[in-house]
Amino acid sequence: MWEDSLIVFCGIDRAERHHDVAVVDDTGTLLAKARISDDVAGYNKLLDLLAEHGDGPETPIPVAIETSRGLLVAALRTGSRKVFAINPLAASRYRDRHGVSRKKSDPGDALVLANILRTDMHAHRPLPVDSELAQAITVLARAQQDAVWSRQQVANQVRSLLREYYPAALHAFQGKDGGLTRADARMILTLAPTPAKAAKLTLAQLRAALERSGRTRAFDTETARLRDIFRSQYARQLPAVEDAFGQQLLALLKQLDATCQAADDLAAAAETAFHQHADSEILLSFPGLGPLLAARVLAEIGDDRTRFADARALKSYAGSAPITRASGKKRFVGRRFVKNNRLMHAGFLWAFSALQASPGVNAHYRRRREHGDWHNAAQRHLLNRFLGQLHHCLQTRQHFDEQRAFAPFLQAAALPGSRYG
Repeated sequence: MWEDSLIVFCGIDRAERHHDVAVVDDTGTLLAKARISDDVAGYNKLLDLLAEHGDGPETPIPVAIETSRGLLVAALRTGSRKVFAINPLAASRYRDRHGVSRKKSDPGDALVLANILRTDMHAHRPLPVDSELAQAITVLARAQQDAVWSRQQVANQVRSLLREYYPAALHAFQGKDGGLTRADARMILTLAPTPAKAAKLTLAQLRAALERSGRTRAFDTETARLRDIFRSQYARQLPAVEDAFGQQLLALLKQLDATCQAADDLAAAAETAFHQHADSEILLSFPGLGPLLAARVLAEIGDDRTRFADARALKSYAGSAPITRASGKKRFVGRRFVKNNRLMHAGFLWAFSALQASPGVNAHYRRRREHGDWHNAAQRHLLNRFLGQLHHCLQTRQHFDEQRAFAPFLQAAALPGSRYG
């Protein structure tokens, strides 16, 4: 019979086709264990098991699991139940507390996860309660970032291949904004995948290819430039080898076209969803943040205002706040290595873009450089400041105000003879 006063914790060790569940009380006694399938029937069995041990709207049982994603986590997050995503490395360290034999089993790992909450739940944070729209933005923004990384990876493969047999193509497109990912570069390389075919292209053919790629101006100048490059003298492979390289290039260009299209489509979807969010205007009020970059920032910080206790917690999560390591007479203050890498990546782009958009940001960056910071350190310090301001603006529902955010630096820049002016 269930006792109302009993405190219960649940741990789940997940696998590809099944999951092991352990339920313990506040003394560490195993109340129940089960193996559930990774489908609706298994999820219902889990929820029924939790309900048998007192889980309900008023007394939800906290659950520990080694992931923050997936359908199982989505099922567990219904209602007011707290779900804790435990780092697998941390779970491994906890396992050693219960024995030194190094034995391991899936039911045993589920028990370890349940006991983590029983003993140290205060040291772990539950998954944030983000809105449905914020979760959708997270999916789209991360997918778009992954598509950009995939696009660059394929572009690097194309570049390496062109170095093997087609230096004229690199000369033609590598120095332009976008490089080999440009639509005109992909169109012309598909039309002429070998130096022999490129040398035979006429001005009319080049112009038609540029028009199909979406170019709208400077056709005469560009077609003449490309024809001169393609008809210049370069080292060449043997004809049969050159044709084989051309076939490989065409295959890579299909992949590059797909990744470019995916990045563009996901960017449009992410921006559309972002503009529907209540926090979008606040984020866009910050210098250096456009819709897509702001969507990436929102995707990583979410819209659960209780997720970060204060601005310092947000800075630590992003990795912009320094960390101190002190032992005996040694003390070292340096950058964080454990952080949200996606947020840090977006933050560096944000800080770099803001240098040209805000006089106060530029003055702050210059001052950090003059104090001895390298470029990355100055940008990280700038991001740290931005995140503190963003936390304040989101909590108080107000837009960014440069006069308040960078007042000392703007005043210094206004002084006669200032190096910041």
